[in-house]
Amino acid sequence: MHRRDFVKTTVQGIAVATTPMVVNAQPAVLDNEKHAPPAVHTRRARPLCIADVSSIRFTNGGSESAITRAFRGISSGEDVLDAIVAGVNIPELDPEERGIGYGGLPNADGIVQLDSCLMHGPKKWAGGVAGIEGVKTPSLIAKAVAELTDHHLIVGQGAQDFARALGFEIHEDLNTGESRALWLEWRRRVDPSHWLDPEDRVRRGRFPEQNGDKANPNASYDTRLKNFYSASLDAGLSMVDDNLIPEHSFWGTTSLEGLSADGDICGVTTTSGLSWKIPGRAGDSPILGAGQYVDNEVGACGSTGRGEANLYNCASFLIVEFMRQGMSPKDAGMAALARVRDNTIEERLLNTRDLPNFDLRFFILNKQGDYAGVAMYGSSESMFAVCDENGAREEPLEGLLEGPPRG
Repeated sequence: MHRRDFVKTTVQGIAVATTPMVVNAQPAVLDNEKHAPPAVHTRRARPLCIADVSSIRFTNGGSESAITRAFRGISSGEDVLDAIVAGVNIPELDPEERGIGYGGLPNADGIVQLDSCLMHGPKKWAGGVAGIEGVKTPSLIAKAVAELTDHHLIVGQGAQDFARALGFEIHEDLNTGESRALWLEWRRRVDPSHWLDPEDRVRRGRFPEQNGDKANPNASYDTRLKNFYSASLDAGLSMVDDNLIPEHSFWGTTSLEGLSADGDICGVTTTSGLSWKIPGRAGDSPILGAGQYVDNEVGACGSTGRGEANLYNCASFLIVEFMRQGMSPKDAGMAALARVRDNTIEERLLNTRDLPNFDLRFFILNKQGDYAGVAMYGSSESMFAVCDENGAREEPLEGLLEGPPRG
């Protein structure tokens, strides 16, 4: 059976059995023993970490990646959340990682704005920050929100003020020389009649023009704004096509989920967000139930890719709920991806095959140590990271759809 048909059949088959709170408007009162999550088993779990590839490919000049640092901490008895946050601090501080933290690609104004959220399964704690500027490690601020406040999300200037009050160093600019150079290149591609390519200007002796057309000064503000942001996305993706930035850096984000031998589960997601985004935009990464969701009795899910698609479907929460009903991590992830696919109907979001023209990835584990890495397409970013008793390694993502997203 074709994978797409399998997923549709699976989703239809579980529709009747889905959690009452998800299907119905009225909450249901359940007998906890009678309705214990099928995904929960009594056998002892094994220490395990899963993540996207940024958690294994960047070490900030040291000997450990995020996933190896997290696994070492969990295996030695460190609190799971402490271990995984210490892990993601490594790529957050690595200036070579373009999708998160220091050196992450900036917004349309050239300013780096960072997001993060995390959840502590056994303590039922959660915290997040969005649009924070000047702090290299937003995951630590999200952790402080969870530990020190009654809130789950602090944003913008308030998040920076909160970090400053706690003694975190506030930097004037989180750009590196390379991230700023890439922003300037993006500006040239969006608006080449104003942002000049110096080499092209010398070579041609005149202003380069975009596709031979000049901007229409009589167009309405709304039309010009729409055209600008359409050109913004196209320019960014063209930089991916030209190998100036890797795809995972364009969309941003690293997500790391950890499981201890005692069955405790925590997760953290951190990002610089979509490259060249509208200032103030927040995607899925700081939002509980989208960029990250943990239920200590069931499992965890984190995400990277197109945040708006994940936000609309609350997909990380959905995946954990599917596992609560007994689905495996892989099947739960595929079912959520199928829902995202079916909810993607705008022409601007579809490729020539009438399928989503973007990628979305989920990193999933359950309480007994089963795991999966799934993607809308397994062809663009094709691997994810795993670390267990057999060491840290990359494994292939399982794609719902075949071919390239934009093909």
